[in-house]
Amino acid sequence: MPKILIIDDDPDITEAIKVVLESKNYKVDNAGSGEEGLKKVKINKPDLIILDVMMETGDKGFDVARELKNSPSTQDIPILMLTAIKEKTGLDFKKEAGDETWLPVDDYVEKPLKPEELISKVEKLLKL
Repeated sequence: MPKILIIDDDPDITEAIKVVLESKNYKVDNAGSGEEGLKKVKINKPDLIILDVMMETGDKGFDVARELKNSPSTQDIPILMLTAIKEKTGLDFKKEAGDETWLPVDDYVEKPLKPEELISKVEKLLKL
């Protein structure tokens, strides 16, 4: 059973994602901040990380993604970036996702989430 870690400071979003993933029999844990998330990744070694962009700071998710991808022990864990940035700023991640310096994530999904889109992206990243 794949383990998924959700790193997001919005408990409503986290709970909604958790319900969807657990309905598909994923083992789900969550962290309410970037720092807590980094600690849990090192302890629990999830198979996938769902990471929010805007947490303690507007770009904390970028910092967490870079730290994870720069560490040999966590660089192979796929990251699905969760964002409302396009809605709030007009930025489009399609071109930047996968850029090792700026946005080192494997895929991204826009808020508000559609459950079927979330499951599809999770399955693709876990290669199920």
